[in-house]
Amino acid sequence: MRSHRFRIAFPVLVLCVLDAAELRAQDKPVEGRKQAHATRMAPGAVRLDGHLDEQVWSSAAAITDFTQAEPVEGAAPSDAMEVRFLYDETALWVGARMRRSPGTPMQAPMSRRDEGDQAEYLQIELDTYLDRRTAYMFGVTASGVRLDHYHPTDNENDTDSQFDPVWEAKTSEDGTGWSAELWLPFSQLRFNDRADRIWGLNVKRWRPELNEEDFWVVVGRTERGWASRFGDLRGIDGVQPRTRLELLPYITTSSRTTGNRDPNNPFLSRLNGSGRVGADMKAGIGSNLTLEATFNPDFGQIEADPAEVNLSVFETSFDERRPFFIEGNNLLETQGTRSYYSRRVGARPTGPASGDYVGYPDTSTILGAAKLTGRLKSGTSVGFLGALTDEEYAKTSTAGTRSETKVAARALWGVGRVIQEFGAEGSTVGAQMTLVHRDLAASEPLAALAVRNAVTGGVDARLRFRDRTYEASFNLGLTYQDGEPAAVERIQRANAHFLQRLDQPTIRLDPTRRSFSGAALRSDVGKVAGRHWLWNYNLMIESPELDLLEFGLLNYAGDFMGGPRLTYRETRPGRVLRAYSLQVNMSHTWYFDKDLGFRYNLGSNNSFTFRNFWVTSLNVQRFLRGLDPQTTRGGPAMGAPRGWNVSSSLRNSSGSSLRWNGSVNLRANEFGEQSWATSGTVSARPSPSVQLSVSPEYANEEGTNAFFQGAIGRQYLTTLTGGRPETYGRRYIFGLVDRTTLSTQFRFNYTFKPDLNLDVYAEPFAASGQYRGFGELAVSRGRDLRMYGTDGTTIVRLADGSRQVTDGAAAFTLSNRDFNVRSFRSNVVLRWEWRPGSTLYAVWQQNRASSEPQGEHVGLGDLFGSLSAAGDNIFAIKTTFWLSR
Repeated sequence: MRSHRFRIAFPVLVLCVLDAAELRAQDKPVEGRKQAHATRMAPGAVRLDGHLDEQVWSSAAAITDFTQAEPVEGAAPSDAMEVRFLYDETALWVGARMRRSPGTPMQAPMSRRDEGDQAEYLQIELDTYLDRRTAYMFGVTASGVRLDHYHPTDNENDTDSQFDPVWEAKTSEDGTGWSAELWLPFSQLRFNDRADRIWGLNVKRWRPELNEEDFWVVVGRTERGWASRFGDLRGIDGVQPRTRLELLPYITTSSRTTGNRDPNNPFLSRLNGSGRVGADMKAGIGSNLTLEATFNPDFGQIEADPAEVNLSVFETSFDERRPFFIEGNNLLETQGTRSYYSRRVGARPTGPASGDYVGYPDTSTILGAAKLTGRLKSGTSVGFLGALTDEEYAKTSTAGTRSETKVAARALWGVGRVIQEFGAEGSTVGAQMTLVHRDLAASEPLAALAVRNAVTGGVDARLRFRDRTYEASFNLGLTYQDGEPAAVERIQRANAHFLQRLDQPTIRLDPTRRSFSGAALRSDVGKVAGRHWLWNYNLMIESPELDLLEFGLLNYAGDFMGGPRLTYRETRPGRVLRAYSLQVNMSHTWYFDKDLGFRYNLGSNNSFTFRNFWVTSLNVQRFLRGLDPQTTRGGPAMGAPRGWNVSSSLRNSSGSSLRWNGSVNLRANEFGEQSWATSGTVSARPSPSVQLSVSPEYANEEGTNAFFQGAIGRQYLTTLTGGRPETYGRRYIFGLVDRTTLSTQFRFNYTFKPDLNLDVYAEPFAASGQYRGFGELAVSRGRDLRMYGTDGTTIVRLADGSRQVTDGAAAFTLSNRDFNVRSFRSNVVLRWEWRPGSTLYAVWQQNRASSEPQGEHVGLGDLFGSLSAAGDNIFAIKTTFWLSR
């Protein structure tokens, strides 16, 4: 117990020591770094209207020395622009004038907040800590749509899009260009309290109709870094960091109606109405840290996950969509191991419940969560998150008798991350810890299914050399779980371990264990910048007893994976191509069980950008033979065949008013099995306020992608006793499945004004699978199947679709596995920010599904037939109230 307390207290102790030490002072001006100046003004001297007609704007110094990054790096912009900075006691004001030559077109469609790629926009990047690593971005499109995000690292493409502070912007347009005014309250910014205040600064103008990017400070195509290369904004003196306290209470009411409702089901009524109240809170701790908390959170306005049929051994991971867990997530995630997967918090319970009727909870209730993030004066970034989920019960009814079954225990979740930057190149060293504790008594049935405690810890470093041209990184992680022997045995038998595998030199499964611990090491070294040649080599080692699944993600433990990668690229435009990249790579895998040998894959990934900014790719992979320890789901390793995969894609310019992309994928192996898949998207703007997109996908597979190394058609079904000595007396049974999948995502967005939007998302989905042959593994570690109907066996299809198999004196039945699944999910959300920071949501969600035990190929009839399937309609109204002082 004492060691657990030490693990929890240690990060807090380190945080206090680093903060008190103040290991480095604020950066001094760098010779040659661009300089801008902010001018102090009297309160009320500017009216936020986008016109820049107040006299005080002319007294502020303008920055005008902008340069193209695209399409011609280093060239002068097509048109001039001026940006000025003012400030008062409460806020930084930005005034900008973007000029346009007569007759030059301008794209300025309306859209929801943070979606501005198809419109001309202005972005202001601020490194308020002057740490040369992190930055806030505030932007506005020519039509007045606000844009904002946060850069947690020194990388332009690493952004936290859920950074949604409360600020305002206005724009105006005339025949010679457009103007913008931005009001950025100091209460929404975090910065160090120093007498000589200097902020990092960059400014960007994007002109989609010209595919032109203009910057105040250009980071070249062959260079690395972002905030580290900014200029300086000076002159914001005499302003103290403001006390930050924000409250965001909410109230919501909803109703769920179910199609084809069983009138005898006691857990479904006609309307199923409900209501909730809760609140979010954000408070500043000093000038550097922010504490965020949520109580009884509601996420009813977020978009549903896409539908799928997963027949593989691997868990599907979905993107996080809940705002509280997205904002700042970049800081909490560690490089290398995937020990933190936020979707674990509040996930659907997994405990069993049975009865004539069962009312099963869709999620685990999050009673509350808190998050502390920020950057100390010492240059240390910190992030801590804690959450408490309630115990959950399924309601059951059997022969009219009602009862409740506990399906989830009350649980405490925690994650902490500390990153210290050092050196002129921005190298970092960090540490992370995660914790899961379930309130489980030894006598509870759930104690046999879930561990009581799960802890991970790790350290990592990223070293940069020669102006960030070279990087070397490493990560060391440790994991530990404890609980009842039955729960620990479940971990050992899980897909990520299969410690019961019969062909191991030594069987690692120990059903008496009460704890389980492992380790992982990842290293990576390479050249990451430069004009032409780039290279990289990585290696990941995961011990057989490493387990991250309580709070993270893991495919398989017990292997060594890695390989080299070599890239040749050209970034200077030529006569046909603007840029291209040619890459070759090799990945190799070998195991702690050395007798499993090696597995190799060869690949080539190539990308070409044309002069008109169209981009195409061509990728080729070659899978070589090897052994896979997961294919038989705990049985002996099975051989994987040679195979290949080819994929290609094409898209037009991202700034086009009509955007489209398409891709195709082909796969085959030495057994003659093959598959193909295609997908695409078309996004159009019939008017400045309307955006439409459609994204169809179709896959035709003689099997699934469940196998590694290109095996396509052999789907594991079950394991039975009574097998031959060559497979340890068991039958590892597979089916040859022919499956198709068809889905389409429709999106419609109507922007009434920048703060009032209607978003519609709909996804009809259909998938089928038909098993055309069955067999069992012929010999341990072999590739071939002993097909039923040959080698003295018989197989007969029965009336219900099941198969009767005889093998000598033995006989057994395989259930009908054919399937036709239809699903329709939709989300209609009206969002209105009725005052700064306060938002009203009106939501209509649909979730329809049906299935049949037949596997004919799906078509459009199946796809749109999903609209008539039975399901739920959910209606909700939610409003938040932003309060601040």
